[in-house]
Amino acid sequence: MSFAGLNDADVAAALAACTAADSFNHKAFFAKVGLAGKSNDDVKKAFYVIDQDKSGFIEEDELKLFLQNFSASARALTDAETKAFLADGDKDGDGMIGVDEFAAMIKG
Repeated sequence: MSFAGLNDADVAAALAACTAADSFNHKAFFAKVGLAGKSNDDVKKAFYVIDQDKSGFIEEDELKLFLQNFSASARALTDAETKAFLADGDKDGDGMIGVDEFAAMIKG
């Protein structure tokens, strides 16, 4: 079962590349899984999977568990990784990542 039309092998390789604490880089991860080359609709589908509470925003606690959306056995992000991910995506300063901010992170 693929995540938002992603190749399972690409996802596995991207997850393997960030198994060590503080090794996660969201830009590298998006590129490795092929999300950067997906349509806006696929990017939005990915957003809504990651938005676990369906609030319309990805909050810090959801980012911490980001990798587990791709594999239940994946590790949680460290606090430093989570904060860096949030800081890069949260362009309006509300402490959350909206769907347009998420799309800009992936396509940018």
